[in-house]
Amino acid sequence: MLEEGRRLFGTDGVRGKANTELTPEFVMDLGRAAADGITGQVLVGRDTRRSGPMLSEALMSGLQSGGIDTVDVGIIPTGAVSYLGRSTATSYSAVISASHNPADDNGVKFFGADGSKLSDEREDMIETRLRQGAPWKAARGASVGIHQVMADGLDRYVDYLATTMPYTLVGVEIALDCANGSAFMAAPRLFEKLKATVDVHFDAPDGLNINDRCGATHPEALARLADGKLGLAFDGDADRLIAIDEAGIPANGDVLMAIMARHLKEKGELAGNTVVATKMSNLGFRRAMEDLDIDVLEAEIGDRYVLEAMRAERLSLGGEQSGHMIFEDRTTGDGLVTALRLLEVVAATGLPLAELRTIMTEYPQVLRNVTVPDRAALEGADALWSAVEDASAELGDDGRVLVRASGTEPVVRVMVEAETSTKAAEVADGLVAAVRAELG
Repeated sequence: MLEEGRRLFGTDGVRGKANTELTPEFVMDLGRAAADGITGQVLVGRDTRRSGPMLSEALMSGLQSGGIDTVDVGIIPTGAVSYLGRSTATSYSAVISASHNPADDNGVKFFGADGSKLSDEREDMIETRLRQGAPWKAARGASVGIHQVMADGLDRYVDYLATTMPYTLVGVEIALDCANGSAFMAAPRLFEKLKATVDVHFDAPDGLNINDRCGATHPEALARLADGKLGLAFDGDADRLIAIDEAGIPANGDVLMAIMARHLKEKGELAGNTVVATKMSNLGFRRAMEDLDIDVLEAEIGDRYVLEAMRAERLSLGGEQSGHMIFEDRTTGDGLVTALRLLEVVAATGLPLAELRTIMTEYPQVLRNVTVPDRAALEGADALWSAVEDASAELGDDGRVLVRASGTEPVVRVMVEAETSTKAAEVADGLVAAVRAELG
């Protein structure tokens, strides 16, 4: 995991194959490194992966050996860990999860006392201490950290979310896809509490079926099952949302953000008349914002960078095409919060999602993931960047090209938008060939 010259923390924490790269020994040392220089307690949650208990115990053991008390909240959405951490005066919170990745993967992501992901600088401090290794800070006797359990953490979170919804959902029919992940208890409990009629799918986690042909990365699964209902598809740790409209058509984060931006502007609550998006946001989203006279501030890819931009400019809405959305509390992405804000627009306007989504027309987009030996080599691949310039010039104002290294996987992502899907695929295929020729 600790490769020379490569940063350990990606855009969403530390990721790796469970018990291969992300071993209990490694995670325990990560806990020891995180314990160095802090006091108080750390709250720890996880998703439904089979490796979750093993790695959660390892992280908590490392923290406890450094004199830090741990609070175990069990299987719970990432947004819940953020909320509980900031509402119970923790030093850090942590989630054992690989989000939308397959079950064999896992990860560790930390949140600060304010409930937002740690800054790059704080992550670098933990990584530096981890690379230094032993001798570790070793608590003795009464200084050893203790293990506590918060049995009502999920109830606290659901009760809090329910108070943020200004409407009841009586008569609203909702289909849920819980991705066999950490939303499997929280999402049905929340929407039933709000009196919606709820049809639940993919809510039987077995440790191996998280994100398996379901959830936010496979919205087509819920589209087949929603049967005319408004569909809400979460990912494994429930920090993303992809919606399904009443006609069975998925609405990604760009569509949802466009709907919410217009609603907030009409209410006079869109701070700075600006939304924060990323380079992945569809050209159709940008043009819809132009039509509404709403400014778009572009952040680096990753919800942590969306958050940083929102905080710097004191903005109230930002997000990613993947379904990460951040609102006025400026903490972290939470798919259940996004779902509530979408349902709030539906209730306030009386319009179905199928009609609300006409605010923007999506340009056809092709995304290719190219596995490479060294994603860091992308920066110096001059011939590839020359091909990217040529492709961009070919598309002109009627399309976009984006080539980037993944922050969580050993792949280079090639994204092309064009007026037709045929053109987008043609340009993408050419760039994939260029990636393989340059990077292997």
